[in-house]
Amino acid sequence: MEDFDDVDRALVHALQIDGRAPFRRVAEVLGVSDQTVARRYARLRSTRALRVVGFSDPTAVGDDQWHVRLRCAPDASVEIAEALARRPDTAWIGLISGGAEIACSLRGHGPSADEMLLHRLPRTPRILEVSAHEVLHVFYGGAREPFTKQGALTEEQAAALREHLPAPAPPPRLDDVDRRMLDLLRDDGRTAVEDMARTCGTSASTVRRRLHDLRAGGLLYLDVDVTPEVIELPLRTMLWLTVAPAHLDAAGRALAAHPEVPFAAAVAGRANIYASVASADAAGLYRYLTTRVAALPGVAAAETAPVIRTVKAAGTQYPVR
Repeated sequence: MEDFDDVDRALVHALQIDGRAPFRRVAEVLGVSDQTVARRYARLRSTRALRVVGFSDPTAVGDDQWHVRLRCAPDASVEIAEALARRPDTAWIGLISGGAEIACSLRGHGPSADEMLLHRLPRTPRILEVSAHEVLHVFYGGAREPFTKQGALTEEQAAALREHLPAPAPPPRLDDVDRRMLDLLRDDGRTAVEDMARTCGTSASTVRRRLHDLRAGGLLYLDVDVTPEVIELPLRTMLWLTVAPAHLDAAGRALAAHPEVPFAAAVAGRANIYASVASADAAGLYRYLTTRVAALPGVAAAETAPVIRTVKAAGTQYPVR
């Protein structure tokens, strides 16, 4: 396994704050040279330890978000997960429950989401059970809150990067150039302005202006797909809570404040809160469950499932065999 040091972790944290921050600015914040930042980024990206990806905010463009669980025959989970990973509407896929289940995050618009859930899953009797949870409200994570709670930068360093982020503004009306830019950024969130201008048949100044407007209007956000080992939290666990409705908001807000939680949302389904938990090891997960989760108000039931293998993250498919 590759070794990662404090400079790698600081670079990851910087890109989580601003995925398109110039290497010169990142270098100034980290106190290293531009060449060091560029070299570290190239190494992390070439080894698939890090990737910056551009996405449109589901809420801003009217998409529905779902978390789906599929219980499979033991010998079928990898094949089915790979089939799901090839779909453009899936963002994250993991094998859980010892490999007997697949967890999948997807998005769609109106009837297309229903079609995905009801008609376009792989048609095989080896899928034994499907449960779907629609995201109703995000407490933490997603478009405007990357997981930077346990980052390597000081608050002063983080603030120096945040001051260059676009101020919130009304979303622009999308045209064909904007959509083409979003397609390019979905493949590489750090695609050069000049390359986008050439591909889109417009000027670099137009691309810069539209990038600013898309980010300010919430139509574009930058996600960092990073291997958990880089930030020393290799154990990822899915957590479903059943909470009394009177305590749902309070429990969700408390969960969102936990340093261990990259994502937390209220969902429809058998459980009504879904969260992702990042831990250093099983002992750390046990401490988290028996202290922070145990203290949440109104929890009637909790279910956990460690992720044993990530098949797709931030749109990137990983080999599993």
